[in-house]
Amino acid sequence: MYGPHGFYRRPGGPGPAGHFRTSVHASPLFAGAVARLLGRLDVALGRPEVLDFVDMGAGRGELVTGVLAALPPDVAARTRAYGVDIADRPRGLDPRIEWRTEPPRGVTGLLFANEWLDNVPVDVAEVDGSGVARLVLVADDGTERLGGPVGGADAAWLARWWPLPADEGLRAEIGRPRDTAWADAVASLARGAAVAVDYAHTADSRPPYGTLTGFRAGRGTAPVPDGSCDVTAHVALDACAAHARDAAGHQGRVLSQRAALRALGVTGERPPLTLATTDPAAYVRALASAGEAAELTAGGGLGDFGWLVTPVGHVGDPLGGVADPLGGVADPLGEAAG
Repeated sequence: MYGPHGFYRRPGGPGPAGHFRTSVHASPLFAGAVARLLGRLDVALGRPEVLDFVDMGAGRGELVTGVLAALPPDVAARTRAYGVDIADRPRGLDPRIEWRTEPPRGVTGLLFANEWLDNVPVDVAEVDGSGVARLVLVADDGTERLGGPVGGADAAWLARWWPLPADEGLRAEIGRPRDTAWADAVASLARGAAVAVDYAHTADSRPPYGTLTGFRAGRGTAPVPDGSCDVTAHVALDACAAHARDAAGHQGRVLSQRAALRALGVTGERPPLTLATTDPAAYVRALASAGEAAELTAGGGLGDFGWLVTPVGHVGDPLGGVADPLGGVADPLGEAAG
């Protein structure tokens, strides 16, 4: 995945966007919503002279480019933008964007990690015929076998966050490295907020056989660790939130993308039919935008992604008042039309 010729560092080609589609690629409405979130933080921070935006796991810079384009001119003029990724700087990237392999430290503003944590590698545990959770070992061709029993800090993590019954074949992904990675990302902020957006689950909805999978050319495939495909697993965002709280007192919370985007103005409401008569072109544009918004907020799809929102430095929750937890039934902002 991360070697010189691994999936994320292979030179040339379309990059990860050629293999899977994220919310960023689905619609520019997503970057617009992130820009509005940054604007809220700008106000909460007292409109600092320099406002930082950090795109964590930036890919080819699609999100950070879209956010800069969506910001009001006065805010964009004060925004210092970073793309953070292990891949080389994309050709033709806006020169205002600083490209780094590690997040900058001591920034004031917003760190946004869209589908980053799901690619932080984790070990997989599987219950054997004796009811013992063992590490799953994998060969270069994807062949698996069971290794030694899970022990130490990993066993403690499983006991707290993903306890496995003694039924043969049950699986879990040990999310401890992601907890650490998220706490470190949050610690890079002096003031502002860190947001992680990802395929996710919480303690009341862990999948019994895990979520490890691969993606190649837009299709799911076996997770073969040879650099030819993306290898990914869903994120225990509740564990990440708790670790950041336990490590440094940062109180984060998890909610659905559906609720978060609606709070940021992405509603999916259809334009009034009268607009089709008075301004047909505007009606078509508005209808297309409503379709894109519906995709971003759809149940069973992108709308079910989790958002882990973590304010830092006595800054209020920029999505305060929105109370739809990941997997929750009640959405105070209603259902999207479309």
